[in-house]
Amino acid sequence: MSFKDFIADSPSAFHAAKNVAGALENAGFTRDTGTAPGGHVLVRDGAVIAWWVPKNPNPRLRIVGSHTDSPGLMVKPDPDMLREGFRQVAVEVYGGPILASWFDRDLAFAGRVVLDDGSEQLVNTGPVARVPNLAIHLYRGDMPTIERQLHTQPILTVDRPFVELLGVDPSRVLAHELIGVDTQRPEQLGDMVAAGRLDNLTSVWASLQAMLAAKDLAQDVLVLAAFNHEEVGSATTAGAGGPMLERIVRSLAVSLGDEAQVCADSVLVSADAAHSVHPNYPGKHDPTHRPLLNRGPVLKINANQRYASNAVTEAEWIRACRAVNVPVQTFVSNNDVPCGSTIGPISATRLGIPTVDVGVPLLSMHSARELCGVRDMEWFEQALASFYRGLAY
Repeated sequence: MSFKDFIADSPSAFHAAKNVAGALENAGFTRDTGTAPGGHVLVRDGAVIAWWVPKNPNPRLRIVGSHTDSPGLMVKPDPDMLREGFRQVAVEVYGGPILASWFDRDLAFAGRVVLDDGSEQLVNTGPVARVPNLAIHLYRGDMPTIERQLHTQPILTVDRPFVELLGVDPSRVLAHELIGVDTQRPEQLGDMVAAGRLDNLTSVWASLQAMLAAKDLAQDVLVLAAFNHEEVGSATTAGAGGPMLERIVRSLAVSLGDEAQVCADSVLVSADAAHSVHPNYPGKHDPTHRPLLNRGPVLKINANQRYASNAVTEAEWIRACRAVNVPVQTFVSNNDVPCGSTIGPISATRLGIPTVDVGVPLLSMHSARELCGVRDMEWFEQALASFYRGLAY
């Protein structure tokens, strides 16, 4: 599966977690929570955690954390609306999407449904809806302010109840978690890739490829953690603020010896998308830290601890990149522009493991269709594999 195919086949967090687990299972990982030598993988609620234990491992963990979810329009429990003769889908804004980018796109709804026997099934409706813009003839001056409740409800392009579009027996569906997704496939535009959900499937994909490339050469225990719900704060059982990774780390650390010492000697890479300098808004960026597409992965630093990087972990990342001749860029926020955050500070605080925040630079972050560099993705995979193999030492 290529990077573009992975994005196309991962319209929801649940699909992304399934696809990661499937790729690892094809490489010999098993679905269990053991600590014996070999590969193990756990999937739960749109999150996936995998770990590789070498024979006679060093008492140290190398963890790469990312997230499977992206901002968008989440379907409400009772989705059917009828306004002015149009069937519509009742949605709730999830996270912080650039709402204007979701207008006039062919939308599908994807995620999971829970059936009357308690089983779960992944679904993808295909293109069935659209959030139409207001014609320019009907207003004067600036575009009207987007009101979330009034203006973001998609119209259905088929005259059927929403549940009938899910591809399962409607009478058996008890509950659902479904998000709207732009159905336009990823495309390579010169040396860039345009696609939805690059934040943060770029990191999920790169960490998966790095794990597969590094596992047979690693001396430390390798961990891949791709969480759900990062875009809404991570404070869920499947998020970085929940117990999933902590339980696995604790089990592995105990099996390796002294738990506290193992955690102190381990390191976590928080892999999430970074901001490229925007050529039309250059003043939004710091004058001396100006990442660009296709110039290398980005090391993310914030004095107010919105990122978890510190001098020791920054140096570890730089050494890992240098070991495989990958260039490093650095992002620091403009003092007048608020800085976002990642799973990095959350995981570092919960686990007590030194952490560094990194990622590939994007344009249009949180748009329905974002932009990244082809070369950056190649470099990011190489850098993460170098980190996993411990080539910094």
